[in-house]
Amino acid sequence: MFAVKILLAEDDEMLGGLVVHLLEKKGAKTVDWVTEGEDAFHFAMASFYDVVILDWMMPNGDGISICKNLRKKGYGGAVLMLTAKDALMDRVEGLEAGADDYLAKPFEIEELWARLRALARRTYSPLQEEVLKVSGIEMNRTARSVFRANERINLTPREFQLLDLLIQNRGTVLTREMIFDRIWGFDTEVEMKTIDATIKLLRKKIDTKEGVSLIETVRGVGYKIEKT
Repeated sequence: MFAVKILLAEDDEMLGGLVVHLLEKKGAKTVDWVTEGEDAFHFAMASFYDVVILDWMMPNGDGISICKNLRKKGYGGAVLMLTAKDALMDRVEGLEAGADDYLAKPFEIEELWARLRALARRTYSPLQEEVLKVSGIEMNRTARSVFRANERINLTPREFQLLDLLIQNRGTVLTREMIFDRIWGFDTEVEMKTIDATIKLLRKKIDTKEGVSLIETVRGVGYKIEKT
């Protein structure tokens, strides 16, 4: 048993009911189900969920818009996007909106359950060193918060995991393969290019406008953060 609390936002009555039933059989602790985007936003902000599953197309707020709004409000929980769109740019759009993973329809419940478990494990894994500081950035791993000059920086769970990995290994070059395995896992369908897209989004949030990027690109190898 792997007890997780899940919010499912899916307007297809037949699919939604089936997913709820199957996830509960798999061992999900709680599966709250809503059929509209606005309800998904309010449920997510009002309660703690290990993973929020957002359908791309819903009435009263599509999945992309809801995900963006959640991140703007500082929501730090994991988000999985369900979509019938499987083109690369659609995947990138979902990631840029703040989603941590995506799954194209139609899908097998086994794959959905595996992705939910992976997101829950990686988002709430046991913490080691509580507070990390580097180049004006302060990361509290217990509170899952990041600050610069006392101003909070809102990161998605994937962005937080990536920054955490780089800071924990500051001074060491991490290969793209190593980062991919630690953050996404080689058993996922996410492409290696996702690393570069996530790094780009992370830099926009943590770098100062006039300064050199905290995350250094080591061409042909990977990325690193210097010891400072």
